[in-house]
Amino acid sequence: MSEILNTLMQDARVWQGHQHTWTTQSAEPTGYQVLDNQLGGIGWPRGALSECLLDEPGIGELHLLLPLMQRLSHSGKTVFWLNPPHTPYAPALAREGVNLDQVVLINTEDEGDFLWTLENCLRSPVTGLVMAWPGKLAARKIRRLQLAAEAGSNVCVLFRERRYAEQNSPAALRLELAPGGQQDLRINVLKRRGSWPGQRCSLAMDHRADLAFQEAPRVVQGPWSGRAG
Repeated sequence: MSEILNTLMQDARVWQGHQHTWTTQSAEPTGYQVLDNQLGGIGWPRGALSECLLDEPGIGELHLLLPLMQRLSHSGKTVFWLNPPHTPYAPALAREGVNLDQVVLINTEDEGDFLWTLENCLRSPVTGLVMAWPGKLAARKIRRLQLAAEAGSNVCVLFRERRYAEQNSPAALRLELAPGGQQDLRINVLKRRGSWPGQRCSLAMDHRADLAFQEAPRVVQGPWSGRAG
């Protein structure tokens, strides 16, 4: 039993209020040094869920993921968009250096299809990044997704309404996003594995509306037949 507890604490899965724990879990840099500094130099955790909580889409949240999309798409990994609120504007993504051959947009019909699709994306060896817009999710279903995320070594970011900030979540990283002045994006760290929350920073998101959703590269449309329950 003591060996299990030691492993959990070394991996920062048990939070110890009296000390900061440096996690050895693999991660991907965000591409923004000021944000990486607030995340302990770690970035987006791999094999775990991250949540971005915001009131409405189009405040710069896509630019927050842009450096990661660029890097992973050119490394041969697939970037999945699952149920975005609008369709991504492919020419703008290409102009920003995203390899569209590695971008797949998936629309599902219901929550069952959504969970099945997201779990399979998370477990797939071709996946580099999954960006998903789940809407309302029960905590037990987020835990189910966390287990699927642990089975893969990719990055998963869930975009959810800011009102869910009060909901308990097993996500390793939770960021609260809000628009700032002059196209800035304000970021409040609500939770990060292995350390205390409360870090804040502001990022300049120039021309953030250019990625606004209009035209898709490749679209896969649900519903699916014969999916797992």
